[in-house]
Amino acid sequence: MRLDVDEYAHLDSPLHSWEPRCKLVSLFILAFALSFVQDLRLLPAMLGVAFVVYVASGLPFSFLTTRLRYPGLFLLVPAVLLPFVSGSTVLLSIGPLALRQEGCLAALLIVTRFVSILTITLVLFGSAPFLTTIKAMLALGLPPILADMTLLAYRYIFQIGGDLERMETAMGLRGFRARRPNAHTLGVLASLSGSLLVRSYEQSERVYNAMALRGYGRSQRSFGGAHKVRSRDAIMSAGFLLVAAGFVGAEIFLRGTGG
Repeated sequence: MRLDVDEYAHLDSPLHSWEPRCKLVSLFILAFALSFVQDLRLLPAMLGVAFVVYVASGLPFSFLTTRLRYPGLFLLVPAVLLPFVSGSTVLLSIGPLALRQEGCLAALLIVTRFVSILTITLVLFGSAPFLTTIKAMLALGLPPILADMTLLAYRYIFQIGGDLERMETAMGLRGFRARRPNAHTLGVLASLSGSLLVRSYEQSERVYNAMALRGYGRSQRSFGGAHKVRSRDAIMSAGFLLVAAGFVGAEIFLRGTGG
């Protein structure tokens, strides 16, 4: 199970060489600005900005499509149901089902914002080593304990995923097939979940004990290594902040005009 968000952090692009603190602040503000958009006329601009940012990062499109797949599964249900349950303007009737205009527009807005924001987020975490991004968060005021928890979670979630795959393979070799949601299948899956939870807990205890033996928590740690903000970094940040302000201003203006 390899889903490393910093798999292509070694590439050479303007976004890869952008000072981490400036990049973190600028892209987060842009993502929040995109989440503020409600007017459908701004959707093409949202997708355009996300596309330009992604192309400028130099990340391969396979990186984007692979990481959009699993979050997209959670979006699939509301995107499919909304056109049939929301609104009153019927566009098409198929038996008891009615395709409604308001629901279609709401689903379009949700999907567009989801794709745009997730693309910006992937660029943020994919254009620098994960540790560098965490250091940038620390420099911006993230408590060290949260940084430790984030790094440990990122490190060991892949190991837990590997354990799950091995356990599923072992169950399959022993003839288990989760085809029907009967009592036996649910019992086996519950045992699998419990065993994985116990393994994860025991692993966390071993990791903490090893860290404590090496002096974790006994001294003040210094993360240092802060990059110097260059004029190019400031100009890039100003450009992204202007784009974010443009989206917010356009949304407020369009709401005020009642368009």
